[in-house]
Amino acid sequence: MKVLVVGSGGREHAIVDALSRSPQVDTIYCAPGNAGIGEQAVNVGLKDTDVEGLKAFALENRIDLTVVGPEASLAAGIVDAFRASGLKIFGHTKAATRIESSKEFAKELMAEYGIPTAAYKSFDSYDEALEYVCGRPFPAVIKYDGLAAGKGVVIAQDSAQARAALSDMLLDATFGKGKVVIEDYLSGPEFSFLCFVDGDRVYPMPLSQDHKRAFDGDEGPNTGGMGAYTGLPFITEEDREFAFKNIMCKTAAAMAAKGCPLSGVLYGGLMKTPDGIKVIEFNARFGDPETEVVLPLLESDIFDIFDAVASGRPASQPVWRDGVTLGVVLASKGYPGKYEKGFEIGLEGVGTKVYHMGTALRDGRLVTAGGRVLMVVGSGEDVARARENVYREVEKVKCDNLFYRKDIAHCALDE
Repeated sequence: MKVLVVGSGGREHAIVDALSRSPQVDTIYCAPGNAGIGEQAVNVGLKDTDVEGLKAFALENRIDLTVVGPEASLAAGIVDAFRASGLKIFGHTKAATRIESSKEFAKELMAEYGIPTAAYKSFDSYDEALEYVCGRPFPAVIKYDGLAAGKGVVIAQDSAQARAALSDMLLDATFGKGKVVIEDYLSGPEFSFLCFVDGDRVYPMPLSQDHKRAFDGDEGPNTGGMGAYTGLPFITEEDREFAFKNIMCKTAAAMAAKGCPLSGVLYGGLMKTPDGIKVIEFNARFGDPETEVVLPLLESDIFDIFDAVASGRPASQPVWRDGVTLGVVLASKGYPGKYEKGFEIGLEGVGTKVYHMGTALRDGRLVTAGGRVLMVVGSGEDVARARENVYREVEKVKCDNLFYRKDIAHCALDE
């Protein structure tokens, strides 16, 4: 089989890596890919939102299956366009992707179908939004309604922070013209629940936890994710079963009832609050960096799962190996603000899996080419051993312009 993976980050590298383990897959293409992906796939110089170019490539090269990574590609309608041309593709339609691309759509869906989440109101007026948020207790959660590459959420601690966030989203239109959703603030540990979904068929993956803040102690600005791990000790089997049945399966059924069934990955960003597990957000694709710690645990052939979902037929329940994985992101200094690119990277002697997130080759040298650059992933029989193993390898990465958090999984280890 020939498979095309759309995207260029660590998530796509993990997908390519999983596909490379399938005996059914002969050739993997990745558009646009990165330097690390290029070691396992053929990089194709097409943007992930160039729907017509990607479709033409898939037709010309007789691609058997396309797997979509980024939300921007899904929101651009790549699945609709490929299916209209008779191409098999793993990913949600543009209508189904609204569960991520519109926070308001997701909140309305949850309200209608009784899926637990925080109370909310939507606004497109800056003045009305500011009056509402300042008339309620702080902190307040302010979300841009559309896609914002993981950066469209602000937890405002006071009116000054709320005013700045609303000005950024509604007046300056930093992420584009649109609405904001203001939610009640919830407290408790967050976790990520990813599932393969085809209509009302839902296949769960291992739970994981992402670390959004840039610096140790969960300090600093929000990022796309500075690390992740599996094996969450604070989530019981009862918690997981509740989340699976009452959130993930219920949401899949709701989307099918709405006439926009899911056909890819549903990502539940969930929180264990004192009042039970509730939804913080939904994403319509693999999470990044969660994918890089979840897929290494998959023992089943991922091509079978992708192909079944893309074909609309039942898949076998995925088999996952025991153990824990933990990944640490190495990012360019200055990220998520301004940063420089082009610093040489040395990976000699690193003895574990390294997923490339933002790298390139320049004159045969591996260099930094993004904000998040690498994710080093290790494993162990428990969280403590996995963390010990991975940080030993992180120290072997040579680069003058990278930083990383030294406390990934601190919630699990009660630090």
